Amino acid sequence: MFRVLLSVRWFRQLSKILGYVSGRIQPVFIHILPVDIVKIEGSHYDSKGGRIIYRLHKRI
Repeated sequence: MFRVLLSVRWFRQLSKILGYVSGRIQPVFIHILPVDIVKIEGSHYDSKGGRIIYRLHKRI
């Protein structure tokens, strides 16, 4: 499980959610580093959690 910092540009606010690795990228064994930018699939039922579905190649 990872703490993910969401930055929403049009609201200009930051929020933290708890993200876990999706089953689609677990078999590939992708290494997620603390500085990586990831794509999150949010849950409709829980606004404080999400699934990491993709690791982007750009870094901050």
